[in-house]
Amino acid sequence: MSSIDSDVVLLTCRGGGSRRRFPFHGIRPASRAARVPAVLAHVPAVELPPDPGRTDIDPVLAEHLPRRLIVAGQDSDLGAVLVRLLRTERLESVEVAYLPASRSSAAAAAWGLPTDPAAAAALALDGTATPVPLIRDDVGGVLVGRGEIRGLQGEAYCDNTLVLRGRARRLVVAPGPEGVGVLAGRGVRAATGRAVQVGCVSATAVVDGREHPRAVPRWTWYRHLVDWRLVRP
Repeated sequence: MSSIDSDVVLLTCRGGGSRRRFPFHGIRPASRAARVPAVLAHVPAVELPPDPGRTDIDPVLAEHLPRRLIVAGQDSDLGAVLVRLLRTERLESVEVAYLPASRSSAAAAAWGLPTDPAAAAALALDGTATPVPLIRDDVGGVLVGRGEIRGLQGEAYCDNTLVLRGRARRLVVAPGPEGVGVLAGRGVRAATGRAVQVGCVSATAVVDGREHPRAVPRWTWYRHLVDWRLVRP
């Protein structure tokens, strides 16, 4: 794959700045849109705000009809892009590569992705996309790296396995090739399955570093019927 492929688009979600979007005839090279590895210098790039939404992403998808999106940003930015691919029924037709803004990216850890910028950029251009589970939640979001239920008092199941009954400081889950997994913790049993369901006294949900705005009495993460196409080693 060449770095000048017109069907590859780089989405930079670097935070700060205005909500600027460049039309197809005026799209900028990555080297001018943000500081990115030199290997991506000639890839068409679109600057997006952090946690981009429908009005930010959908016009880009409609204008460029990309075969591959390279998402540069935080885990929550990657999740926001996947939500729009889900809503526009493009999960199976658009490949997604990820350039983590942080070396501590939970999504990179979950999927075995490089966090070194040069290595991540090389993989984004020349790597192969394979189907991996898309983990959704019951409030319309997706999970790409790490989910938490904090201050939990109640019960939690992974499929038919009871993983928690009682109190826990936090319950942590992560996506992976086998679905969604619960990480072992104090009072929490490890398990992996298609869904994790929590019922509790009001608790705090955190998805890919973003705290849900309201306390929740229940929460579910579950595997979507359609996978997404991730570029990975």
